[in-house]
Amino acid sequence: MKITTFPTLETERLILRRVTKEDAASMLLYLSDKDVMRHIGLKPFQTTNDALEEIAWYDSIVKDGTGIRWGITLKEEGKVIGSCGFLNRVAKHRRIEIGTELSRDYWHRGIAREALHAVIHYGFQHMDIQRIEALIEPANLASQKLFERQGFTKEGLLRSYEYTCGKYDDLFMYSLLAKDLNLD
Repeated sequence: MKITTFPTLETERLILRRVTKEDAASMLLYLSDKDVMRHIGLKPFQTTNDALEEIAWYDSIVKDGTGIRWGITLKEEGKVIGSCGFLNRVAKHRRIEIGTELSRDYWHRGIAREALHAVIHYGFQHMDIQRIEALIEPANLASQKLFERQGFTKEGLLRSYEYTCGKYDDLFMYSLLAKDLNLD
């Protein structure tokens, strides 16, 4: 999955685009919010440099061919209010993980659902993906509902699957197959 031109995705209300260094301040606003970061597996960001490191990671996964992360923007605003994208691609098995986060100011407006829908369809249609996985903390009921509404199936609990923020986290494994959307 070598990307030569970063794809911009457009939905009814959103532009999903490449995040740049100029977006660091707007990213810091939501990535420093403990409620946004509660189920991400990272401590809330504290400095613009933390946001710049996140942007560098976004660039590295594209360069390495292991993922792609879009900044979520409202068409009328243009500032990054969240992100959505893929990581940990296993090309041999045609599978990839998906994740998203959104500024608390924009929760409960259907924005994450709209962004997720566009990214899922991009993955199946342009990245030769068969399986998309989402790893979700059991306490994160909002994300579980979000992914279930997109057609994801809860497959089971992965016990002590990740060590983050000084503790082991259990995670639910969710999946969506191309055939679930009649795309295979």
